Amino acid sequence: MAVIVDKEQCIGCSACVGACPFGAIVMEDDKAVITDACTVCGACIDVCPVTAITRPAAAEPAADTGDYQGVWVYIEQFQGKARNVGLELLGEGRKLADAMGQELAAVVIGEGVEPLARELFASGADKVYLLEGAEYKHYSTDAYTIALTDLITAYKPSVILMGATNDGRDLGPRVACRVGTGLTADCTSLGIDEETGLVAWTRPAFGGNIMATILCPNHRPQMGTVRPNVFKRPVPDTSRSGELVRVASKVKAEDIRTKFIELLTLSETASCNLDEAQFIVSGGRGMGKPENFALIEELANVLGGAVGASRAAVDAGWKPAIHQVGQTGKTVAPKVYIACGISGAIQHLAGMSTSDIIIAINKDADAPIFKFADFGIVGDALDVLPVLIEEIKKLKQAC
Repeated sequence: MAVIVDKEQCIGCSACVGACPFGAIVMEDDKAVITDACTVCGACIDVCPVTAITRPAAAEPAADTGDYQGVWVYIEQFQGKARNVGLELLGEGRKLADAMGQELAAVVIGEGVEPLARELFASGADKVYLLEGAEYKHYSTDAYTIALTDLITAYKPSVILMGATNDGRDLGPRVACRVGTGLTADCTSLGIDEETGLVAWTRPAFGGNIMATILCPNHRPQMGTVRPNVFKRPVPDTSRSGELVRVASKVKAEDIRTKFIELLTLSETASCNLDEAQFIVSGGRGMGKPENFALIEELANVLGGAVGASRAAVDAGWKPAIHQVGQTGKTVAPKVYIACGISGAIQHLAGMSTSDIIIAINKDADAPIFKFADFGIVGDALDVLPVLIEEIKKLKQAC
């Protein structure tokens, strides 16, 4: 979708060409022509002296939005255990549902996952939709897409929250396309727009330089994926109960175009389980060179934690992007986050500021990271880390 140029009104002044930040306007035969690069930002509309450029008309609602009720949270599970992100979203979904005056439901798909229902009720769900079957034992795009699409068609939720995980990023767009709605990806904040009552989805845009708030007024359900560790898990209330809705599976073996062969655990992935890690040791540009990350890895290993990295370290090629913590990387919330040689740029802080305890090691006493750290060590990480590793080893041996 692009802005519209009235050819008869356009006087060929080319003011819009210079105003467009995306180079989406060219002049042909002394008339402005809009290309596919247009994002409908409106910069050209503001500068046009003859109001020849207008926004496209708003689309008509694809469905009667009043038919859609309730907030759903898709619960991602692995081997019968709910991943943290789903429980985190139940806490936030509870707030949205209460503000909207609607019920909160959890959706769980898998084999032998009914025992999860008690945990989901305790975490805030009023209702749990349960789809079980051998075809759901291992995640597959085809089976889970069909299952969730059928659920949405049958029960018509108003809002769906999903984790911005590998599976969530695979499943969410496919389901959204099938049900004819949009999806806001990688959200870092949720709220209710006061004027419209719609869910306000906030996410980084333009490389993390701005935060965009997105509404979905004309289509249902309103869907979004949310980064893990953005929100805290709710405190379980084991006295809560709710309605368990068992849904029959419609997936057939021939619907699944892929075949599960074997589950492999890669050492690189295991050492970088940032989403679930209770201890994270991260290194930045201050580590000097990639070889020095051996100290980061050793400390993480001693603590039984994971290895993180700043964007500067990843951009320098010192660590793979899977280790990046920050606004354009992973959002983490461990019990202890140790930042080594990281200055504390706002983009990095956005990814780890919800950690329970932040420990900073930096030889620059004025580094911004110290303003956010619970404990700080002014010194070269290359000198501090060996001592810290040795002391922690002694403590572990003493225990």
